[in-house]
Amino acid sequence: MTLLKNKKALILSILALSLPAIIEMALNTMLGVADTIMLGQLIDSRAIISVGFSNQIVFLLIFTFSSFNTGAVALISRAYGEKNYTKLKHIAEQNMLLNLIVGSIILVLSIVIKDSVFGIYDIEPKVYQDSVTYFTIILIGIIPMFLSFSFAAILRGAGDTKTPMYVTGVVNILNIIGNYVLITGFGPFPEMGIAGAALSTSISRIIATLIYIYRLYIKDSHLKLKFKLFFDSKIIKPLFRISWPGAIEQGLMQLSFVVIGVIVAKLDSDSESLFRILIQIESLSFMPAVGISIAAATLVGKSLGEKDIDKGTETGFASAFMGVVWGIFMAFVFMLIPELSIKAFTTDQAIVLLGVPVIPFLALNQPFLNFMIVMGGALRGAGDTRRLMYYTIARLWVLFIPLSYFFIVLVGSGVSGVWFAEITSIAFFSIIIFRRFNSKKWASIKVD
Repeated sequence: MTLLKNKKALILSILALSLPAIIEMALNTMLGVADTIMLGQLIDSRAIISVGFSNQIVFLLIFTFSSFNTGAVALISRAYGEKNYTKLKHIAEQNMLLNLIVGSIILVLSIVIKDSVFGIYDIEPKVYQDSVTYFTIILIGIIPMFLSFSFAAILRGAGDTKTPMYVTGVVNILNIIGNYVLITGFGPFPEMGIAGAALSTSISRIIATLIYIYRLYIKDSHLKLKFKLFFDSKIIKPLFRISWPGAIEQGLMQLSFVVIGVIVAKLDSDSESLFRILIQIESLSFMPAVGISIAAATLVGKSLGEKDIDKGTETGFASAFMGVVWGIFMAFVFMLIPELSIKAFTTDQAIVLLGVPVIPFLALNQPFLNFMIVMGGALRGAGDTRRLMYYTIARLWVLFIPLSYFFIVLVGSGVSGVWFAEITSIAFFSIIIFRRFNSKKWASIKVD
């Protein structure tokens, strides 16, 4: 209570910036979750598995190579703190061009691997074919997704978290409507099943990009951008320097979940479905922490632009405190309604009963997970992406994956083994990340 009283103004400023980001992140996640829920309810649990495998490969490609936006937020937020709006717009224009080129390369790569990539999983032919179908159609929205992430990062770095929230809200409504009519063949629309869910998601992402283009390139505002055809090395070099650790971090993070997916695929189909459902439930549960981490990144970067290290430190710790409070709240929610959260995704009672004993472990993980997410955002805002990369690699590949294999395969603990491993690895590295931020070594990092 003392912290809340003494830091009231700071906490309110974090909330003002993070609430729209929280809503946006939750809605953004719902683009994928809506597919999972509606396919599970309208088709069957095997459709959930197919979407899970497809999205795992998509996320591996997207989140790895869209990590340049991490550097963009650090550079833009610092320019924002310096009130250098000309520099801010120039960084934004360069970042958009970079995302466009990288997105085009990833699209071509995805087309090349689409028929063979799912061979790494031990899955039945029907699930394999549905995964290929979903993945192929999702590729329509790959470049728009890259551009949307870039545009949203630009706006957040400049302190505008509301526009991305509004855009994501609109496309979510369109995606849910599109899912229903294209999956079921409502009215004049064809019944497309899993392909309909993929097409609806891709169309929604294209619409989001068009709205962002109008907002940033057509609408008359102080942040009106111009399309640039050439790179400026003065911007691209620091952008790469800050971003490449984030790209490696995200790539290895997503790859770790591909590996975990391969391990879980050795279990029965009900366990595979449950794993995909629990991942979606957990991803929704920590969205507020992601929103707070975005606010923390922006405000810490802005504080460094203002040469106020103490304010940046206070912002980081206040944000982390808010993340932990949310984690404790979600832990109670999970303990109170374990069945309902799983039933939202499937009507299969066998999967529900299999999942109820696992939910308490998701609950136990919440405070540590939310703390780590928010503290990581504060360090990214300071440009401390390289150290964070080292921590993430060690957490995932030294602890999380080996422990998951140990618990799932050797001990035979089933899906619960994933969360035994996650709790251990996240709790340990939360202490390390706390010590790093408390050292204030991030304050001396140069981003220009």
